[in-house]
Amino acid sequence: MSGDVVTLGCRLNLAESETIRAMLAGGPPTVVVNSCAVTAEAVRQSRRAVRRLRRAHPGARLLVTGCAATIEPDSFAAMPEVDGVVANPAKADPAAWRPDAAAQATVQPAASAHHTRAFVPVQTGCDHACTFCIIPQGRGASVSAPVTDVLRAIEGHLALGVNEVVLTGVDVTGWGADLPGTPRLGDLVAAILAAFPRLPRLRLSSLDGVEIDGLLFELVTGEARIMPHVHLSLQSGDDMILKRMKRRHSRAQAIALAERLHAARPDIALGADLIAGFPTETAAMHAENVSIVAACGIVHGHVFPYSPRPGTPAARMPQVPPPLVRERAAEVRAAVAAERARWLAGLVGRPREVLAERDGTGHSPEFAPYRLPQGTLPGSIVTLTPTRIIEGMLA
Repeated sequence: MSGDVVTLGCRLNLAESETIRAMLAGGPPTVVVNSCAVTAEAVRQSRRAVRRLRRAHPGARLLVTGCAATIEPDSFAAMPEVDGVVANPAKADPAAWRPDAAAQATVQPAASAHHTRAFVPVQTGCDHACTFCIIPQGRGASVSAPVTDVLRAIEGHLALGVNEVVLTGVDVTGWGADLPGTPRLGDLVAAILAAFPRLPRLRLSSLDGVEIDGLLFELVTGEARIMPHVHLSLQSGDDMILKRMKRRHSRAQAIALAERLHAARPDIALGADLIAGFPTETAAMHAENVSIVAACGIVHGHVFPYSPRPGTPAARMPQVPPPLVRERAAEVRAAVAAERARWLAGLVGRPREVLAERDGTGHSPEFAPYRLPQGTLPGSIVTLTPTRIIEGMLA
């Protein structure tokens, strides 16, 4: 073993972990925890991962990076299991991982060695100030990757045989604001599709609905190679909570966007990030949060029970008791589960092209989960017609 990386949190972390893993190759035994700080629980999980990795690799050098380590470097450096902390801005520097001269050359991640799809970072950081979010402290201001860099990265992944590319970032729809001419994400997506006509599948990670430009909407709803799967950063279904979060959309705008997406591309599957038990949330506000799941047709839900992050404005607001937060999170998850069950049932009997994963499962363009026939080659795209649902998966 020259290097092992444990990843927590977002797809951007996952993409960066592949680059870190490539930079560790050939060097001394090193293990890395790429941490997450999106919730207090994510920080606890990051610490548990550090202790678990040290037990598994007692003789290796152990480094910690990611948002939790960047926001709380001293506390992670003080852990007896940790040999060093690498802040997010230094992640891409080979010298942060390999001080030897041989590691100074530019390294490209061998994504297909670990994943059947390639996660390509197009942006990092965030210029917004949501009251619950600590991530800007870990990632800094929004920085966009130039189009040429994105195309070069995708070209490298396609050369490895990857059939699906996922564009990732902290605020993906904020891409381009800091580049000359202030292009929009739609411009980048159009450039990718034009540069790689043989790319079978392009997928986008979480989008902020108010930043979806006209060209992007047109491509997402009209281009077959863009997967019919849009994950929205909703956070709440109640207008007062959205204002207290400093979100830039209303409940009505979120529902209108969902209706437009479904009308323009009927097979589209919508996902959403939703926070339960935000400070000051009343029972009526919670009911609005639950009801937006059906109103928007959310079938992929990332539901977070609110936990205060020191240093954020929301942490100073009147808090909802933790047991009630957990109860409300369970109710939002139940609403998503009901929508998801209905949606999966509607896919039974319909042939879909499924990207095969390495664990015997796969995902359709809408990101519906499938059980694969034995012997299916990982990374291949196969046409499957499910006849039933087993444990939440089409089979």
